[in-house]
Amino acid sequence: MRLVGVNIPDNKRVEYALTYIHGIGKTTSDAILAATKIPADKMAKDLTQEEMKKIQEYVEKNCKVEGELRQVIKTNIARLKDINCYRGTRHIKKLPTRGQRTKTNSRTVRGNVRKTAASGKRKSSLK
Repeated sequence: MRLVGVNIPDNKRVEYALTYIHGIGKTTSDAILAATKIPADKMAKDLTQEEMKKIQEYVEKNCKVEGELRQVIKTNIARLKDINCYRGTRHIKKLPTRGQRTKTNSRTVRGNVRKTAASGKRKSSLK
């Protein structure tokens, strides 16, 4: 079944199935189910068309999800880049923006990939 353009898994409880939508986590999922008065322990495949419609209307009215949310995030990052703040410059350089260390982590992002030492065994094709 589809909800807001996303396939919802049938074999999971509704409270966890809703988290497959980008922008809806566990807390938001619980709030949606409380507002629409749908039991959280119900399986997604057991939802009626009326309940699906209630969820769809609530999500469209009260939540930013999927494409709309991705667009908002993209414009926020573009704004940070335009004003040349610290976080914006970190985004431009494709480095961590939230204070993580870069000496040992984020090597692949920086282009500093270190190969581990081989076992010393030569491949049979090279003999």
